[in-house]
Amino acid sequence: MLQNFLLNILLTFVWVALTGHLDYTNFLFGYAVGFFILWMINRSVRGNTEYFYRVPKIFAFILLFFYDLLKANYEVTMDVITPNYNMRPGIIKYELEAKTDFEITMLANMIALTPGTVVIDLSKDKKFMYIHVMYLTNKEQFVKRLNNRIEKKLLEIIR
Repeated sequence: MLQNFLLNILLTFVWVALTGHLDYTNFLFGYAVGFFILWMINRSVRGNTEYFYRVPKIFAFILLFFYDLLKANYEVTMDVITPNYNMRPGIIKYELEAKTDFEITMLANMIALTPGTVVIDLSKDKKFMYIHVMYLTNKEQFVKRLNNRIEKKLLEIIR
């Protein structure tokens, strides 16, 4: 997988050098062209396709995270600028599927980066995470959303 990534970056820089424009849109387009070229070359090679399944999942996860980030920012902003407070704070005991320290740290970062949620503590056996939620209307729905929308998708990328 690392070999394909490095080849993709090399093809991206070749694209940028050939076009003569170094900006983020040209870089992303060059990355996409390099990804497509590598995918076409490696289609016939069996067992070397992990990179080509993981990269689209990473981009989808980034888009999903930015959507959640914008939605949470809007919710907190509207609560701050309006006279009525809609906050319903609560603390959740969340059972983790993440096992390694890296997986737990990445999940905690994703939770902490979203406005309205803060990771308070981690149990000593690293099986539970305690999360403070600013807008907790339905505990089960929040846990289900966190599990299905963030943790499972993050673990698919990392593992």
